[in-house]
Amino acid sequence: MSMKKIPFLCIFFLLHICIYSGESRPPFACDPTNGMTKNIPFCQVSLHIRDRVKDLIGRLTLQEKIRSLVNNAAPVERLGIQGYEWWSEALHGVSDTGPGVKFGGQFPGATSFPQVILTAASFNASLWEEIGKVVSDEARAMYNGGAAGLTYWSPNVNIFRDPRWGRGQETPGEDPAVAARYAASYVKGLQGTGPGNRLKVAACCKHYTAYDLDIWNGVDRFHFDARVSKQDLEDTYNVPFKACVMEGRVASVMCSYNKVNGKPTCADPSLLRGTIRGQWHLNGYIVSDCDSVEVLFKEQRYTTTPEDAVAATIKAGLDLDCGPYLAIYTDAAVRSGKLTEADVNEALSNLLMVQMRLGMFDGPRQPYNYLGPRDVCTPAHQQLALEAARQGIVLLQNRGQSLPLSTRRHRIVAVIGPNSDVTVTMRGNYAGVACGYTTPVQGIARYVRTIHQEGCFGVACNDNRQFGMAEGAARQADATILVMGLDQSIEAEARDRVGLLLPGHQQELVSRVAKASRGPVVLVIMSGGPIDVTFAKNDPKIGAILWVGYPGQAGGTAIADVLFGTTNPGGKLPNTWYPQYYLSKVPMTRMDMRADPSRGYPGRTYRFYKGPVVFPFGYGLSYTSFRPTLAHAPTTISIPLTTLKTFNNSTMLSHGVRVTHTKCDSLISSIHINVENIGDMDGTHTLMVFATLPARKQAPEKQLVAFEKVHVVAGSQKKVMIDIDACKHLSMADNNGILRIPLGEHNLHIGDDIKHSVSLIASIEEVKI
Repeated sequence: MSMKKIPFLCIFFLLHICIYSGESRPPFACDPTNGMTKNIPFCQVSLHIRDRVKDLIGRLTLQEKIRSLVNNAAPVERLGIQGYEWWSEALHGVSDTGPGVKFGGQFPGATSFPQVILTAASFNASLWEEIGKVVSDEARAMYNGGAAGLTYWSPNVNIFRDPRWGRGQETPGEDPAVAARYAASYVKGLQGTGPGNRLKVAACCKHYTAYDLDIWNGVDRFHFDARVSKQDLEDTYNVPFKACVMEGRVASVMCSYNKVNGKPTCADPSLLRGTIRGQWHLNGYIVSDCDSVEVLFKEQRYTTTPEDAVAATIKAGLDLDCGPYLAIYTDAAVRSGKLTEADVNEALSNLLMVQMRLGMFDGPRQPYNYLGPRDVCTPAHQQLALEAARQGIVLLQNRGQSLPLSTRRHRIVAVIGPNSDVTVTMRGNYAGVACGYTTPVQGIARYVRTIHQEGCFGVACNDNRQFGMAEGAARQADATILVMGLDQSIEAEARDRVGLLLPGHQQELVSRVAKASRGPVVLVIMSGGPIDVTFAKNDPKIGAILWVGYPGQAGGTAIADVLFGTTNPGGKLPNTWYPQYYLSKVPMTRMDMRADPSRGYPGRTYRFYKGPVVFPFGYGLSYTSFRPTLAHAPTTISIPLTTLKTFNNSTMLSHGVRVTHTKCDSLISSIHINVENIGDMDGTHTLMVFATLPARKQAPEKQLVAFEKVHVVAGSQKKVMIDIDACKHLSMADNNGILRIPLGEHNLHIGDDIKHSVSLIASIEEVKI
């Protein structure tokens, strides 16, 4: 065929298919070359998915059904259905942490974005969604090439409640509003916005719920019973999961290892059937954390037999076991009457619905078949990883405008510290194989000549024998960069921290090098969790402090760009940084968010803790200055009541209106804020709006209700519109876990100087008799 006879659009399409056709993976099911199945109803794309699922289940034996309820589901060869590994991970890039992803061959690596805690520090919801889109592009490409699955057990949206938690790095931080928005944004990016209920990949929000302890003082996650009030469960721990399901429309939720108030979460029908499915209307499946069903029998002794464990979890609402227990013991549970085949069918139906929404039963007719090796580690994807790291980095201190450095005045820079030339450390955990790395010293060397000394071997920094060489380097340089902090040997899954100070002799190294330096000194902290660096704040020789999280494959470039002013930092802390002595007052096992002064318990996170901090939640400096002004905001919000009984209830006046007793759709108000850049450098500003509720016992000190990222050119201003949802943002849970909107005066705080009062009043005009 002559190319000139093909329309331009067709040429583009053919070229795209020529790049990669997806033919290296045979169809998961419904192969049109298989005469046995091509005309069976479950293969007919024109039928409703629910009808296709019903048809398929009706063709399966009980044993075939049971072998489909575990992560490594067995094939059904007589129906042309391949085996499937459900467990893949994509926390901040396609990861080989789970068995569903294999790197090598055409897919030697995938784009490694910053660890979630740093991406959260960008406070940029559009960035979070864009990262999800890129990750799912790469995931689909790898699936097409036979190197990955389509079900990804990410994101982790647990609240980073305690600063010692080793897995806090995986989360969006301590604030429920931030975690909720991150959850919905990243899930939307991963799953796509295809026609109907179709999915690009299937995301999973984990670990439900009140899960934020791995091991502390001999208590581990397999035996921990989280004692949580209904109030804290409703307005803190469950908030991001609710947003995942109701706003992100996530395809899966993972129940956690721990017990909550005496019951393993994977065997609690109130949490699974009652809340996830009943109240939030999950359209998808519920999966156990790996081996949770076995754990609740063997470790927690919650049931007397394995068959009872299987029956308890499936009846509670579990659909898929990451582990072998459901495959081994479900048959006996059915034969003994502890389960019915209808129970098995219900669980399997939820799984098959997701697989069909992914197109796994559509044969070769896949909407994403064009994605292949050339769509992984693309220049655009790697640029986004760099941009994400730049946006997340937080400038914590800049005494005397030590930063940005000047390539003219600082021609020789000493780069010192155990994290100064690291690669895999920059990924954090649940990471895959990166496309490539730029280490901090490599990034800095692109700007100036460097003198490099590690100072000590590894972040444990067990001796000071190399400190003399580090001091010598600092004496020779025009500026000194100390890249210190943590890695997975200090904070990780199954490894909670024992303190908040820099490990080993790191503090000594910082202080000695700072004293020896003849130029400005910058401390760069690489970590997931907060670190007490009070000593550095108070050291007059240390001019600037940067927190860079675990910045991903392009971390070195991003760090250098901030140090030399190519990037103006705009990140904000997603966690409170506490002093070391805070830990003595808060056992990791105590789940209460609210303070209890009578027992010396100070409370947790910026919402309930009033004591001294090293750096507060939401803190972060810039190389320029921003001035927000309030242009417009309501002074009164009328809360319409839906029943006369509600209005006559005297508790309404003292405790507030139940969210379920008002019309939430009509309670979204807009406020307009002008943000002016009054400095001499372009930059981005995270506009945060906090609210303080009318004085009530157990109300938060303040709570974040909205945030927006805005780029403002030096000397100009931009108007930002922010929506305030009274039901979501101006409510709090009472002691029974019921969300109520307190009536009276609410104060909105914008920046450090703007305070605006809004009165919430009940509207009797809306009452219907």
